[in-house]
Amino acid sequence: MSTIASKLDMPSEEDFCKDYLLLNPKEAGFSDLLRIFYSSELYKRDFFDAPEADSLSGLRRRWVVFVSVVAQMLLLQLKTPLAGLGSTLELLLNYPSSNGGFGGLLLHFLTGNVVKPDRSAANFRSLVANVDTRVDLDGRIKANDERYGAALSIMAAKLAYENEAFAKTVVTDHWQMEFLGSFNFWNDYEESYTTQAIIFEDKITSADSNLIEVAFRGTQPFEADDWRTDLDISWYDIEGLGKIHAGFMKALGLQKRRGWPKKIEQGSGGKDYAYYTIREILRNRLSENQNAKFVVTGHSLGGALAILFPAILILHEEKELLERMEGVYTFGQPRVGDEQFGEFMKDKLRFYGVNYCRYVYNNDIVPRVPFDDKTLMFKHFGLCLYFNSRYRGQILEEEPNKNYFSPLSVIPKHLNAVYELIRSFIIPFTRGMEYREGLPVIFSRLLGLVIPGLPDHGPQDYDNATRLGTLPFWDPPLKGLKQE
Repeated sequence: MSTIASKLDMPSEEDFCKDYLLLNPKEAGFSDLLRIFYSSELYKRDFFDAPEADSLSGLRRRWVVFVSVVAQMLLLQLKTPLAGLGSTLELLLNYPSSNGGFGGLLLHFLTGNVVKPDRSAANFRSLVANVDTRVDLDGRIKANDERYGAALSIMAAKLAYENEAFAKTVVTDHWQMEFLGSFNFWNDYEESYTTQAIIFEDKITSADSNLIEVAFRGTQPFEADDWRTDLDISWYDIEGLGKIHAGFMKALGLQKRRGWPKKIEQGSGGKDYAYYTIREILRNRLSENQNAKFVVTGHSLGGALAILFPAILILHEEKELLERMEGVYTFGQPRVGDEQFGEFMKDKLRFYGVNYCRYVYNNDIVPRVPFDDKTLMFKHFGLCLYFNSRYRGQILEEEPNKNYFSPLSVIPKHLNAVYELIRSFIIPFTRGMEYREGLPVIFSRLLGLVIPGLPDHGPQDYDNATRLGTLPFWDPPLKGLKQE
């Protein structure tokens, strides 16, 4: 492993790896889109960066590159209006809570004293929290329950979408746990703060059994850059690991011209990067309690970062941290690497005894991208905990209809979307009022009639799966599902 790490300190821009494919839609024009299909010298264009030997052989591979570039170019154009729409919706949804409810809002409107929502306030909810308003843990799932790790992790993954005051209030007042911070991390390549995470500590039953939870924020519904990252097919071939999604590595803290050095300068005027900052926090916190362990989690894009975090720990031979890592729980996670990366991770996670549980709900689109075929080489690894629209679970190697687009799946997907819409109205009466779905959820279900699987990506159904879901067995616990 030391030879791997040493090769990541090379000085030139992308020379820390010998093979890569990088797309930059900001530099692409209409003529470039046409060149994708016939040019043998794409590597000379500003929007396409790859070794000269990479000739993009095959029409299908060129088509996939074309689709990725076009989709990202479209998102770049929509970035400002999407952000404006999302911001407006958030404000509108928060006006009632900022004015004492709908009655108070009406009174304030009539008297001309309407209070504008404060985005940093503890009662300000993101779009995600407005879709799924639950903040309390399921009291029926105790710390010794096999479902506890997943149940706590999906709640943490949801909370990672919220502002610091809201997250701190939920962790300390509702969960009776210690809030360690909300963080905003720098991305060298986007030259902005693109990555967010929260960290808290669950003392469970005693001070000797603490569990530190690290939750990465996922794809925000109206954040074009997040969706661009999901749709980007760029990758780096890291020696010893395999091909890994470039956008996810950049969000985690990949260093320009340096790759993944073991140490970097942070703080004191420097930038804080997700991997390096979280690693340091865990080192310090775990040193205070030799019996404590930690879990990493995330929904959507956050799930990709969650499983990449131990990959870089392994690369850096962080044995002490890996031995204290209890598990990785991801929800609606996209694919992050190729088959070589998957085999590498299965072997190392098994060696260190780290449990990796990848939850997929029904027809969720995001776990099915980037496509798993000979063209792209992206593949999931480990076991998939798949739940259908009735929250009945299966333990599979891969979710059904793994690439989403299949003529045979069109009718079943639309029928499921119809069922999910009907379920929105009846689930409070069959399962309890805590499962009531408001107007934002119902609207997304209606959208699902057109694009089935899109509303399935929301964290609401993943939360329901941990609370209501069934699996062929819960005993022995999920730690018995170590990767084979």
